[in-house]
Amino acid sequence: MSGRAAAIAALVFVFGATAVAAVALWPREDEREASEPSAAAEAAEPEPLLDPAQVEAYAVDPAPPDPPVRPRLKRPPESGILFDVDTGEVLWAREPNRERPIASLTKMMTALLIAERHEPAERVEISAKAPGVEGSRIGVLRRGSKVPLRGLFLGLIMTSGNDAAAALAEHDAGTIERFVRRMNRRAGEMGLGCTRFAGPAGLQDTGNESCAYDLAALARADLANRWVASITRRRFAKTPFPVGGGTLELANNHFFVQRGVAGLPAARVTGVKTGLTNGAGRCYVTTARLGDRHLGVVLLDSHDPLRQVPILLRAGFKALGASGEGGSVPGPDGP
Repeated sequence: MSGRAAAIAALVFVFGATAVAAVALWPREDEREASEPSAAAEAAEPEPLLDPAQVEAYAVDPAPPDPPVRPRLKRPPESGILFDVDTGEVLWAREPNRERPIASLTKMMTALLIAERHEPAERVEISAKAPGVEGSRIGVLRRGSKVPLRGLFLGLIMTSGNDAAAALAEHDAGTIERFVRRMNRRAGEMGLGCTRFAGPAGLQDTGNESCAYDLAALARADLANRWVASITRRRFAKTPFPVGGGTLELANNHFFVQRGVAGLPAARVTGVKTGLTNGAGRCYVTTARLGDRHLGVVLLDSHDPLRQVPILLRAGFKALGASGEGGSVPGPDGP
């Protein structure tokens, strides 16, 4: 076990967390019992302690002194990492411990906590605060209405709904402030030493920071959760919701989920999240499968993520000898 991984595992005796293995599909609502938990009761529940093996499962290895991938990137990101989702091996890194604002990548933690503690068929009462949240929104929430948690969860991940993040945070913890404390406690449990959250959506740049290393570990945790993993890879979704027509229709705003990865026609993009604020710049967490390999890229404040993500993924799959139905992987700069 590496020194970093051992340190992370040791934190388990103070902190706790919950995680489950990834599966391909969101469970049917009739397979899970609906409930409407009391916010006060939820907030008072003691947090379960994680087995050390579960913390270790999300750890990311230190960057090797001689990484197998050496891409040519014009104007590289402020912080970045290329990693193996299944093993935590680092194939390339640039300033992976540099702390940066992360914008809506924040919702990766919000999604993880909600998925661990709640059911898709729960009803969420919308407060006065959630509909007025600024930035990207689902946009159909009305104060006092009760809506299915499933629709909010889809909107949180796929369209980066800040209103959905606020509603889910209040449903889980009673107040947004209490939910943020829960987010930061979970970051500590997972050994995410660069990470501090100021809200469930990522609207604030000040005090809402992480680094490429931590976000790679958080991406591994997200993809190990069956609820989250089933949503991050979806291009479109429809779900019953109290709006005109009775159906909420959503499209994933992650460029690579919608378009795939240039030069890798056989790769299947599995997620995860994007973010953008003035302080954070363009932020991407992108994961993809090719054959039996599953790689991820984290870019913080990238000037050209739509080019840099494919360059890194192509180089990573090539270094690992991965191939799919489309044949061998092209070089990092194209076929």
